[in-house]
Amino acid sequence: MSSIQQHELECDVLVAGGGPAGVPCALAAARGGARVILCQDRSVLGGNASSEVRMHIVGADASGQRGEPLATEIREGGIIEEIRLETTVHNPQRSASMLDLILYEKCRAEPNLTLMLNTRVVDVELADGVISHALADRQSTEDQFRIAARVFVDCTGDGQLGAAAGAAFRHGRESASEYDEDMAQDTADAKTLGSTLLFQARDMGRPMAFTAPPWARSFNEEDLRHRPHGQAGIDRGLEYGYWWIEWGGELDTVKDDETIRDELLAIILGVWDHIKNGGDHGAQNWALDWFSFLPGKRESRRFVGQYVLRQADLTESRRQHDAIAYGGWSIDTHPPEGIDAPHLKPCDQPMTPYIYDIPLRSCVTDNPANLMFAGRNISASHIAFASTRVMATCAVIGQGVGTAAAYAAVHDQLPSSLTSDDAAVYAIQQQLLRDDAYLIGQSNDDSYDLAPLAKIAASSAQADGCAANVISGQTRAVHGEKGAPPDRARPGTHRWMSDPAAGLPAWLELAWPASVQPATVQLVFDTGMSRPLTLTHSDAYAERMEWGQAQSETVRDYSIEGHVGGAWIRLVEVTGNYQRRRVHEVSQEIDAMRVTVTATNGLDHARICEVRVYGADD
Repeated sequence: MSSIQQHELECDVLVAGGGPAGVPCALAAARGGARVILCQDRSVLGGNASSEVRMHIVGADASGQRGEPLATEIREGGIIEEIRLETTVHNPQRSASMLDLILYEKCRAEPNLTLMLNTRVVDVELADGVISHALADRQSTEDQFRIAARVFVDCTGDGQLGAAAGAAFRHGRESASEYDEDMAQDTADAKTLGSTLLFQARDMGRPMAFTAPPWARSFNEEDLRHRPHGQAGIDRGLEYGYWWIEWGGELDTVKDDETIRDELLAIILGVWDHIKNGGDHGAQNWALDWFSFLPGKRESRRFVGQYVLRQADLTESRRQHDAIAYGGWSIDTHPPEGIDAPHLKPCDQPMTPYIYDIPLRSCVTDNPANLMFAGRNISASHIAFASTRVMATCAVIGQGVGTAAAYAAVHDQLPSSLTSDDAAVYAIQQQLLRDDAYLIGQSNDDSYDLAPLAKIAASSAQADGCAANVISGQTRAVHGEKGAPPDRARPGTHRWMSDPAAGLPAWLELAWPASVQPATVQLVFDTGMSRPLTLTHSDAYAERMEWGQAQSETVRDYSIEGHVGGAWIRLVEVTGNYQRRRVHEVSQEIDAMRVTVTATNGLDHARICEVRVYGADD
């Protein structure tokens, strides 16, 4: 008699995959009012960013290449910014496992979200052109689950749920002629980017010998002439490396994953053997401290959705009416042979002139009509995917898809119908902006927001940081070099900045012509989004960040007061803030509201990017 127990579960949105797309997707859907189940097939969340792989989360800011204070602030906002800020404050030691814990805590804290670790979606049931149930296994507890949902979201990377449902997908590289892409090769093939194993090493303060196993590969300086190692700089040092330990792009990165892992182990130990024993790399006292057994996979299946994102969409920053996210990482292609192509550079990384839209149409399919996808498996050509695949971009896609999934579930609408429904697209985009996601050229047009109805004043202001900027409808500056396309950039700092000469405290006041009854007040603060910020195990990369602390621009201590009957009463008081977006519940009829900043985390003046005020039913 089988010891496996069968379970019937039900939810509004089923999210398969708990990586950098799946976690924001599940959180966004749950916060949007949907009952969510998140199935993750590993014991930790985070995917390629988890302690099992340890790749840093990079995105549209191109690790700071798109970055200029008060001009080009491209680092992603919303849920991934919330996670990054939590991580930098609570993980100054840069522990990989602490990120696992922070992601776990975020999911556990969400009342509408049920997290199921070590649970893999293995199949689906279909009925009348939609998925009715997902079938999932958790071998560690000998349980099987049959999960009913209205919306199913594939964030697995490999597209396991969608493939089981019969959704169309591509594997490999298109020809240049298919989507008129001059960066593509002449002839289509089944090759992809390869996978990588990373390592960490420590200086032990005394000589440390290393003897490679007999099955390790052998490398010399000529083999690695295009692959920096044992040098100063980001991803070049001895403490953490190397993304270019890449192999497997000529195989099937799904079916041949075990073979790829074995070969990558031979490669990683061969590279370390060369560093230790193949010349002077300054590694005499260094020893391997950790290396992964789980390949960090770059590419496998890519779904064919309602629209296939392509090169020109990126290089021309084409406007997408249904944009739910943006990207900006380079078009980062690698030779499929990986390290077995020593004569080739390990990557080609042309930058797009501007950041670009990612449409909802690239995240939904017509068959099955209730399937969505987020992450590296979205509907994109190989060339477009080479930019959208990075994890912070996957995260903002995940938040966009999760927001859309919740809308579809709450409004009893098929995801496939959302993109042709102007009212639905508008509502989804406005919700994303409310949640501090950025969409190119889009601004707050929320009729329920009471803040634009108020007269705005401040104790002091800089010339380019007037008080009224907090209701400009945008929460960042993107008009600078390599930012948003000029016709959609909306120049300006888009924040109130008090006068440093006036010192702190500094206050910002909203006064209404008649009394209002707010229920929530939302504040968005400056968090230095022109700088890179991500957990990294590269010392040189960490030095470019304000890591291990709250960001210096961010307001630390503040209060919110309401004007009632000719007097000010305190509604909210906060000390020790480090987050960008703060939402406070209030319950008081007022005719004016004042936010008083008494301290920042380092800056000599106060900055507030946005104030929103909502009534009880909004």
